[in-house]
Amino acid sequence: MPDAPVPPAPRFRTGAGRICLDFMRTLRLRGTADATEELDTPEALTAWVAQLGPYPDGTAVPAPAEEVLHRVRAVREAVHTLLTAARSPAGPAGCPADERRLLNEAAAAAPPVPVLDADGSVTYTAADPVGAVLADIARDALALATSPALDRVRACSGTHCAAWFLDTSRPGNRRWCSMETCGNQAKKSTWRTRHASAHGAGATNA
Repeated sequence: MPDAPVPPAPRFRTGAGRICLDFMRTLRLRGTADATEELDTPEALTAWVAQLGPYPDGTAVPAPAEEVLHRVRAVREAVHTLLTAARSPAGPAGCPADERRLLNEAAAAAPPVPVLDADGSVTYTAADPVGAVLADIARDALALATSPALDRVRACSGTHCAAWFLDTSRPGNRRWCSMETCGNQAKKSTWRTRHASAHGAGATNA
């Protein structure tokens, strides 16, 4: 019997614990020389919405205009600015007026609408799929910035990672955005260092 086909890996990273934090990750390695824009085209934005939005698989998400893409990226940076301020001594009030306006405007749009189907399941629809998900993101960012959960937001300890995530572990000592990526890389790096040190010590004592 042939092996079942392996499903393709998701295009975008998930698992940050809040959709606003997953959204922030679409600018990889923010603030470094290796920063990479994942939402570089309208098609990339629709792919992100299709993957992380609440819509059923196969939902057609129309590609937005370039100006919409620019606004979405501006809202993403406003999310980062707000959460950075909220984690500082200034708190959420430290968010600049322009960024606050962008977030409030995005949050005011209609979010995805839940619809109860005949089989008892709930699906989501929206006249503007991209704008509706952006409303969810902005509302999530505003809620996170003003809630006790903000104390559980961490920056990944990975050497080549700048992603933020919500630490939901009971002891509150999670270090990596993902054990499958940064966590495993850190463990492999530690093992190599220890192995090299032990090998070097053995050669010296030989």
